[in-house]
Order: sequence, then structure tokens, then C-alpha cells
Amino acid sequence: MVANYDEVMKLALERGFYFPSCEIYSDAPAGFWEYGPTGVNMKNKFVELWRRELVRRDGMMEIDGCQIMSKSVFVASGHLGNFTDPIVKCTKCSSTFRADRYITEKTGENVPERMADEEINALIKKHNLRCPNCKGEFGGVSRFNMMFRVGIGPAAEEAYLRPETCQTIFVDFARVFKTMRGRLPLGVAQVGKSFRNEIAPRQSLLRLREFYQAEIEVFCNPNKLDEVPKFEEVKNTVLRISSDDGSSITEATADEAIRKGLIPNKLVAYYLALLIEFYAKTGVDVKRSRFRRLSDEEKAFYASVAFDFEVETSIGWLELVACNYRSDYDLKGHGTTSKQNLEVVDPADQTKVLPHVFELSMGIDRSIYTILEHCYYEDEQHDDRVVLKLKPYLAPVLVGILPLMTKDGLGEKARKIHSDLKFDYDTFYDESGSIGRRYRRLEEVGAPFAVTIDQTTMQDDTVTVRHRDTMQQERVKARELRQYMQNALAAARN
Repeated sequence: MVANYDEVMKLALERGFYFPSCEIYSDAPAGFWEYGPTGVNMKNKFVELWRRELVRRDGMMEIDGCQIMSKSVFVASGHLGNFTDPIVKCTKCSSTFRADRYITEKTGENVPERMADEEINALIKKHNLRCPNCKGEFGGVSRFNMMFRVGIGPAAEEAYLRPETCQTIFVDFARVFKTMRGRLPLGVAQVGKSFRNEIAPRQSLLRLREFYQAEIEVFCNPNKLDEVPKFEEVKNTVLRISSDDGSSITEATADEAIRKGLIPNKLVAYYLALLIEFYAKTGVDVKRSRFRRLSDEEKAFYASVAFDFEVETSIGWLELVACNYRSDYDLKGHGTTSKQNLEVVDPADQTKVLPHVFELSMGIDRSIYTILEHCYYEDEQHDDRVVLKLKPYLAPVLVGILPLMTKDGLGEKARKIHSDLKFDYDTFYDESGSIGRRYRRLEEVGAPFAVTIDQTTMQDDTVTVRHRDTMQQERVKARELRQYMQNALAAARN
């Protein structure tokens, strides 16, 4: 049986994956969630997989920029003028709602974020929409800027928490390109927190005010978007590309997608292929995914071409990655505002160029939730045991160490095995409760293996290794456990 949202949330809360911030206080604001010990371990492993499969594979460079940035940055980026959501306020009780989402919820009509205010007002009037709290009428649509403003120093100099991690990449580009002897195309990556003052955050990790992003900005020569030698590595990777309304999905290799005009060039196709190969290794069912090309009304103000990588979940299609061709929007804006020349010399032909940018902006928190849901399994044939079938390299616990009992030296032997393994692998020692219950606890956090120490261990130094998915068991020499785990991880990655 597959999972639904409520089941995943219940498991996540009970097993320490994540939980609401400041939950002991009644005035805790919505939209802030924290990772528990289990969740932190899984998140860190997810990020390391991202580094392995995208950053290191493609020879990208990673930076770690500041979260607070000057007002000038967001003047140049357009966020002060354009990073807004439409809101409506009740004229009777003053309740405030995000207009586009409220209309969609009540009518089923798709309302793009960039729809003109007059059109949104017309839809509210057409459907006679009123405040759900007091049935009062709505006033006209206004715009709410979602950035968090902060004051720096005694003079409270105006600055902002970054609403996306990529702006630090753009303002650092010239120095990174020069000091690291960059060549186009150049991928620059960053993992960190972003902050958005969402109007109505909800559904745990799916819409947050403080959240993790893993962003990649590929700086490229706009005259060479089809000169991508590495494209040959992924040309046969299958992409699922949908129309902007999601009504139809076309499966095509990266090569076919270009020839059919579904994707504009080899550079974009190459990185979309890398992305789908990455998610296939996370445990997400990529047959339930799609790249949806956004209409002009939907795409962000800085994008000329945009695809959303979306995955089907129990609550509908969920956007995990925004894939935007930002052209020279960002470097041009920062160059103009800062009065700095951000052109670089393309070493391939010694021409000066203001690079264009293709972006992969990944939501880590949403990705973690989707992996949990896609890997959640209820085994109806075995007492409805709940199993997270996580990939071994993403599992927060790789192996549980379980003495059958603590007497007759079994406890000491188990603790010795745990001590030998814990510095190289994520292990968990558990001697509390029945062995069956201990197996269940491990299965619920996705541990692929459980090692049981029993009386036979004391005779021949073998232990029982139990496999999470099949529940099959095998005897392994205790001294060979380290190599056993290493082989299991290597096999899972290949």
C-alpha cells in the first residue's frame, strides 16, 4: 500500500525527521520547521549525493554566500519591484488571503502568479467570492513583497534576507571566474537557506518561510548553446516533458527532445538529463515525474524559458526544481547597478561576452518529503509493517546493532561491534524491547540492515544480518561486517 500525506507526516514526526519550530509555544509562527536527528542525517546525505552526481560529476565550483545582502543587490535583481504575490483583504474582518491560490481553491481555475491585478479582480467578481471567515466582500487586489527586511547596525541600514541563494552566485561570479581560472560554460553551485515571507505557509516542508535550496547557475556563452561535448553522455536519457497545462506528457530521449523542439538547445537538455538521472538515484519514482514548460504568465520575471521539474505525490504534482534560462538578466542588472563590467573572455575563442545563465534551483525540503512518500511502504502481508525503502546511501541509519539479550556477554559483544563500525557508518545500538519491535523501529527510519548478536555469535563469531526489504537473514563473520557494509553501499550506487 502506498503512502498519503498524513501517514508520511505522522511517521516523520514520530521518528525524528522534522517537526514544527517552537511548537511548545502557542504564538509560534507558521512556515518554520526544523529537522530532527534522523532528518538531519538524511538531509546531509541528500546534499552529498547532489554534490556527487551533479557538482563533482560536472566539474562545478561551490561557494557559500551570505544570507543577508544589501538593498542594492535586490534593486539590481528586480526583487524589490517584482518579487510579489497578489493578496486580497476582507473589507469587514481584515482577513488577508493570497488571491491566486484562493481563487484556484474555490473555482478550480488556474490563476498564474503574474496575472494582471485587473484580471484577478474580475475573477473574484465573476465567481462572487467572499471571505470564508465572515462572508464579507474583498477589496481590490494589492501586491505583497515576500522579502524579509532587516536593519544593519545602529542606523538600521536597509538590507534583506535573501529570497533565493543564487544572487550571491551572481555578485561573486566575476571573482570566482577570475581566481578559479574559469572557462565557459561554468557551473557554480551553492547550498543554503533562503527566506520568503509567505502569505499562507502550510503543509510542513512544502511551503516554508525559511527553507533550504541547492542551486546551480551555469554561466554560458549564448552563441554556443549547442556546442556541448558532454551532451553525448546523456543523449539517450529519457525525459518526460509535459505541456504547460499538464494535460499531456511526451517521453523522449534528450536527443529526440531537441529535434522535436520540446527543448530549445543541447545545454538545457544536458542539464535536464543530469537532473533526472540524479532524482532516479534518490528513490523518487521518475515515471511519476515531468518537466513542465511554463507559459509566459507563469514563469518568473527573470526567465525567458522555464521548466518546472514536478513529481506526482498524494497531494498532487509538486514542483521540486525550477529550471530557468535567465539569459543575461542577472549579470546585466548587477553590472548596471554596480557600474562594474561583468563581461569575461571566453578562452575558447578569446571573445568578450556577458554570460547567459541556466539555472537548476532545487528545493531540498520538498525533495526530502517526496523521497519519504515515494519510499513509504506498508507491508500488508506482514502485520502492516511500515517500511521506508530508502536507498542505503540516503538512509539516516545504515545498520542497527541488536543484541538478542544483554546477558552472557552478548551486550558487551554488540557494543564492541557498534564501536568498531560507528566512525565509518551510521549505526544505531538498540537493546530495548523485543527483537521484532526493534526491527520495526529500524524499518521505519529506513535502515537497510539489522545485525543481531546471539548465542551463536559467542561460539563462532558470526552475526545475523537481516535485510530490510526482504526480511531475509544471513550469517556473516563479525570481522567482515565493515567490508560487507562497504560492498552494499558500492552496489547501491552503481
